[in-house]
Amino acid sequence: MCGIAGIVYAESGRCVDPRVLKRMADSIAHRGPDAEGFHIDHQVGLAHRRLSIIDLEGGDQPIGNEDDSIQVVFNGEIYNFRELRSELKSKGHRFRTNSDTEVIVHLYEELGDRCVEKLRGMFAIALWDARKRRLMLARDRVGIKPLFVSVNEQRIVFGSELKPLLAHGDVQRQIDPVAIDEFLNYGVIPGDRCIFKGVEKLLPGHVLTVDAGQWQVERRRYWQLNFEADETLNIADWQAAILAKLDETVRIHLRADVPVGSFLSGGIDSSIVTGLASRALSTPIQTFSMGFRESAFNELPAAREIAEHFGAEHTEHTVSPDAVSLLPKLSQFYDEPFADSSAVPTYLVSQIASQHVKVVLSGDGGDEALGGYSRYAHDLKEASIRCLIPTWMQRSVLSALATAWPKADWLPRPLRLKTFLTNMSLPTGEAYANTLSLCRLPLRHRLLNADLRRSIGNHETSRAAARGFQNGGSDPLNGMIAADMATLLPDDYLVKVDRASMANGLEVRPPMLDHEFLELCARVPARLKINGGETKWLLRQTARSLVPASIIDRPKQGFEIPVDQWFRGPLGEMFRDTVLASGSSLAGIVHQPTAEQMLDRHCRGTGRHGSTLWSLLTLATWADQYLSGTVVREQTQRPVPVSQGGAS
Repeated sequence: MCGIAGIVYAESGRCVDPRVLKRMADSIAHRGPDAEGFHIDHQVGLAHRRLSIIDLEGGDQPIGNEDDSIQVVFNGEIYNFRELRSELKSKGHRFRTNSDTEVIVHLYEELGDRCVEKLRGMFAIALWDARKRRLMLARDRVGIKPLFVSVNEQRIVFGSELKPLLAHGDVQRQIDPVAIDEFLNYGVIPGDRCIFKGVEKLLPGHVLTVDAGQWQVERRRYWQLNFEADETLNIADWQAAILAKLDETVRIHLRADVPVGSFLSGGIDSSIVTGLASRALSTPIQTFSMGFRESAFNELPAAREIAEHFGAEHTEHTVSPDAVSLLPKLSQFYDEPFADSSAVPTYLVSQIASQHVKVVLSGDGGDEALGGYSRYAHDLKEASIRCLIPTWMQRSVLSALATAWPKADWLPRPLRLKTFLTNMSLPTGEAYANTLSLCRLPLRHRLLNADLRRSIGNHETSRAAARGFQNGGSDPLNGMIAADMATLLPDDYLVKVDRASMANGLEVRPPMLDHEFLELCARVPARLKINGGETKWLLRQTARSLVPASIIDRPKQGFEIPVDQWFRGPLGEMFRDTVLASGSSLAGIVHQPTAEQMLDRHCRGTGRHGSTLWSLLTLATWADQYLSGTVVREQTQRPVPVSQGGAS
């Protein structure tokens, strides 16, 4: 697990400045505190920061082939590297190290760009082929590892985070207005768009190649999850297949030359992963949990029960409201505005875990693989009702009613008739995109200042999710899963974990996002994923032989901070001092009177705007860090005080 960065200039006579390359690497030193490495070949420069996990002595990067004509820097882990190494050695390839990185080099010699199709793992790869004067960039199938790219007629600059691109000096901090609109809608910036113009995020499952001789840039998708239900298996067959594949993927995710622990939320996914890992290890697994003082958000009792059940060495801590003092630090690490409030506890649990281990497993991906979100069940009910309503009535009568109906944000979702009417008036894909929206129109545009709003034009923020929905085929549940895998999974949940863990020198591995496991789950009939309104039905039945019923049958909880309550307390004052201050960095972006009205309504209980207020607060702290022209990076990370809840 590491960080990578690099430069390729179009002009062959222009040489990479070693000082610039070093500056780019230094900007992501937190991702790789153990070592650094560089390769410069005239117009090409590759940089690497290493967190040593596999082949501790010999795995430093860049790594080349026998004659060093191919050089690679790589962020991630290849779990099937041992099998690939044996296969390549049988074909005559000679290895100088025992690292997974060197496998990529020799696999490229065999297959070219198609080498990524053989890799099982999480990765962002930069490979330079000196003979062909050609750069290959690749990102893993679901986007576990990030890769930012800026390309124009003169050069391509890339890095694991946005910071190396800014450190290069040629990327301007010119805000993309559409990215701001997307951010207020989703709480993150989805897809290949970036907060700054001229920068893109390489999409998951894609390869980008640059022919430096002709300066031709190409992007190609190499993987797409295919949803085709397999009706030949019965429930018992599916249970056996799911459990066998999960056991196998957890075992290969345990491959490391350092101790491996596990995040334990108290939910079913992390419980299954922890249980399978504990069965595979010869010593007790170390588990780590984070909870809250507010009982409605606190899963520590459930996590403690699971830890005791599997005989784990358990560590747990509690988050208090003063943890929001982390926001400026988090803004440094997240690079772009990021409004998932669970970034705070994720950072803290990563900080705690990093004091004990270098690698942890997580339960990320179970909800997408097997239908775990409550919004899936809710929107499936809406879809069943929508099928009974004529299209003309949806587009005319219901659309008009939805527009006229007053908002009632303070009510639980089932009682918010405006949202229901809006969703009924839309096709299922667009309705689900509306469900994902944190701040809907026209309020979202009222929050933007007039100039920014005009520059957005007719952009529709629902397109990213609606396009993803289409990849799920005709089944609405698969469409919702596909929409999440195109937006929230890579650009919210995985970004959250990557930045929080790497900021603390910790590697997080999600076995349930193994592409072979996802491909198996994509063949499970939708009726077995959500059955009678019960989410993740098949996985719950499968897990009963491993996990206590009290965990399997408990309601799902989100790993987020209680922002609604906190904004009626300490966060309200922080909001006034940052977002609403006369000298706020948001003054040119946000219409402050509208933001103040939202805060006032929220505090009086006549509105429920916690998520949007949090988005504005994180946007303000980001702007303070990134629009000032400099990004402060601490050389030494200091632990943030949290209250200890006990250990077992």
